[in-house]
Amino acid sequence: MSFNRPQSPPSAPTGETISGTVERVTFHSPESGFCVLKVNVRGHKDLVTITGTAASISPGEYIDCHGDWFNDKSYGLQFKSNRLAVVQPSTIEGIEKYLGSGMIKGIGPHFAKKLVKAFGVDVFEIIETTPERMCELPGIGAKRKELVVNSWGEQKIIREIMVFLQSYGVGTSRAVRIYKTYGADSIAKVSENPYRLALDIHGIGFKTADTIAQKLGIPKNSLMRAQAGVRHVLQELSGQGHCASERKNLIEASSTLLEISTELADTAIGAESKEGNIIEELIEGQQLFYLTSLYRAEVGVKTNLVRLTLGKMSRPEIDFVKAVPWVEEKAGIQLSQSQKNAVELALSSKLLVITGGPGVGKTTLVNSILKIIGSKEAQIMLCAPTGRAAKRLSESTGMEAKTIHRLLEFDPKAFGFKRNRENPLQTDLVVVDEASMIDIVLMNQLLAAIPDTAALLLVGDVDQLPSVGPGSVLADIIKSETIPVVRLTEIFRQAATSKIIVNAHRINKGEMPLRSEKQEELTDFYFVQAETPEDISDKVMQIVCERIPKRFGLDPIKDVQVLTPMNRGGLGSRSLNIELQKRLNKDSGPQTTKYGWSYGKGDKVLQIINNYDKEVFNGDIGTISSIDMEESELLIDFDGREVQYDFNELDEISLAYAASIHKAQGSEYSAVVIPLAMQHYMMLERNLLYTGVTRGKKLVVIVGQAKALALAVKNKKSSGRVTALSYRLKQFFAMGAKALVTSKSADDE
Repeated sequence: MSFNRPQSPPSAPTGETISGTVERVTFHSPESGFCVLKVNVRGHKDLVTITGTAASISPGEYIDCHGDWFNDKSYGLQFKSNRLAVVQPSTIEGIEKYLGSGMIKGIGPHFAKKLVKAFGVDVFEIIETTPERMCELPGIGAKRKELVVNSWGEQKIIREIMVFLQSYGVGTSRAVRIYKTYGADSIAKVSENPYRLALDIHGIGFKTADTIAQKLGIPKNSLMRAQAGVRHVLQELSGQGHCASERKNLIEASSTLLEISTELADTAIGAESKEGNIIEELIEGQQLFYLTSLYRAEVGVKTNLVRLTLGKMSRPEIDFVKAVPWVEEKAGIQLSQSQKNAVELALSSKLLVITGGPGVGKTTLVNSILKIIGSKEAQIMLCAPTGRAAKRLSESTGMEAKTIHRLLEFDPKAFGFKRNRENPLQTDLVVVDEASMIDIVLMNQLLAAIPDTAALLLVGDVDQLPSVGPGSVLADIIKSETIPVVRLTEIFRQAATSKIIVNAHRINKGEMPLRSEKQEELTDFYFVQAETPEDISDKVMQIVCERIPKRFGLDPIKDVQVLTPMNRGGLGSRSLNIELQKRLNKDSGPQTTKYGWSYGKGDKVLQIINNYDKEVFNGDIGTISSIDMEESELLIDFDGREVQYDFNELDEISLAYAASIHKAQGSEYSAVVIPLAMQHYMMLERNLLYTGVTRGKKLVVIVGQAKALALAVKNKKSSGRVTALSYRLKQFFAMGAKALVTSKSADDE
């Protein structure tokens, strides 16, 4: 392993240098690199608190720090480092601590002790040059030796990448991801074109890439930088849900971001268009620019919906007059008139959308349709965007339901779906639940895999938050008025007894939720008033950890979910997670600290990016079932399926005692606790609150300021997303459908 000892500057700065072993990482920000460390420094009886900046830091690493002592009013004596470097530990104790930290896969505390005892201070050289000597020790065979050598080599390259990034003033914990993407060529590729980082590496944005580019001497007004900036602006807009940008906005945003002239921004847009990286199209008098992938996805959704609409239905025709009384008798139910009308539409339509809020009978309607069509021996496939939503769909229908990724048979090696236009699904009907969550890219891939002869039923609540990814697919389909839509609004009598359902509909109509008149009254919806962020946080802790378990008998980890409007701030998911972890899982045993989080057995965690190899997707929640410090890995239980993670992969997860409302889409929890404060004012919107409230099955508690609640209820913003799917569908059905039908008839003859 190569370590870099900091070189002496031309003139030594004032202050002093101290060295020691990192015992604990109290805090580390992956974005800025700022860290607070507890360090065992020779000559100091107690652990020394050191603050500084490091790209990545783990317990067991040995550090050199230059800086000054500082007496903090709140935290006492600290060493404030202005230069912090990881160096090779030189003492037997330091080497053992480093090797036992879990950084090197295959060496934990047990084998670290054995290696140091056998080879002493030469152990690093043994691993580097003569690793076969490790096999002299009992318990270390060829397989473990290979594991250690590979991990050592990987860490060496990662360390070099980190030093390279640090040398250009960049604090980041994404070196592992750079290595996984570019391998040993990482530094060469970054040096050649640093802007590729923003396109290729999760978690590294344009600004980080631009910082490196400036240090490498790439001019601010270079066309390469301007083109990368234009792509970045479109990517940022797609992150906000937009599929495209109007020309004037794109020029202004690029010019402002890059601090370049509007003329250069315009030139860069032209160059990107010429190279095919972005697509230009005139839509309703507006010149729109798309990232090529999003343009193809939007056009693909339109094309596939048209194709399915015009295809001949494979399943036999069904007599609606006989079907309704048959299903009512079979299921022991009485359908309302609106549900009967919906069944008739479903049996006569190739495509259908069913939308509506909680308690309006969506599940009863879908089950009735499935029973009727299933009785004709039709092949039916059910799917949903997330694992939890698929599980709920399966439970409510009694039929197998899969995630869309599993239905389409994702192939990690090819990084694509096996089911597509050339290899379609074998089915007569596809039912898609939680359709409001599906972005334009995934919807295009799903629709492409549905055969011409199959019917499609989209089910979802269009008033919830739109998809996290770009597009407003369900809303655009409904808005186009080209596909039959059933909008259920009647709250059924049984559902009307639930204050969660009643209040969800009130919020959706812009009315304040009804509050319980008596505090002692047992109900399923509460608003607990608190005036300051500190008071809100304290009450959230008390409600989650004490009051709900005591009054309702619910498990605070498994059954209760805190949902917050934001990730940052005192009431953001990060701060709340740290506090809840302290209270709910304090006896977790051995812990590993990575990327600013500490994890122990029993911790509730959230997957934050799609991992197709593991078949775990953004928003999935699991529980850490075991931690193996020797092998530097842990197991996470996702709804009964255990998935293995190396410690270096833990930037893909975060704690999940608290999560953003956006992350909770498609999930349901026994109890939901929502903190609301005016500090969230940028996020306080009706559909956000409505989505949060409708996640709770048995209990919803809103804790916060009455003013914040009123603002959220009142504030109805249209999604405001720049998309053209609705326009494309309207245009086709207004102008092209007849021509296509005529063409098909001529072909048939």
